[in-house]
Amino acid sequence: MRLPVWLLAAMLSLTGAGAGHAKVRIANDRGGIIERYIDRYKQLRASRQSVIIDGLCASACTIVLSEIPHDRICVTSKARLAFHAAWDFGLRGRAVTNRGATRWLYSMYPSPVRQWIAGRGGLTPRTIFLQGRQLEEMYRPCDLNALATLGTRR
Repeated sequence: MRLPVWLLAAMLSLTGAGAGHAKVRIANDRGGIIERYIDRYKQLRASRQSVIIDGLCASACTIVLSEIPHDRICVTSKARLAFHAAWDFGLRGRAVTNRGATRWLYSMYPSPVRQWIAGRGGLTPRTIFLQGRQLEEMYRPCDLNALATLGTRR
């Protein structure tokens, strides 16, 4: 049985003595089905764990910004968030933008993220990336000591 990448990453990333001190590291998450990410992040929020974004967090992965409290998210210099419109499979398996899901997804993001997205033309089929200084202005940098306890596992 092959474990989903998100579950494996979460299992490898847990550290600390209690749930309030545990951290989950996102390093290479390409996204997936929106509803699964909402459920996953609601469980993570209930566990009171913090999130370290330390690499790619794309598509549905970015829902972490709406489901996890702002003060429990930190970003590293490698953090890279990728946003685009929600889509469904249409005729002949082609991707078709789901406008309702896209509006709903957009409305979930914190205000600074929505403003950043709007300044780049909104959520469209084209992927836009939030990273570097712009991301660091919205989310606190990760404590280097916390990262050291996670090691180099991905």
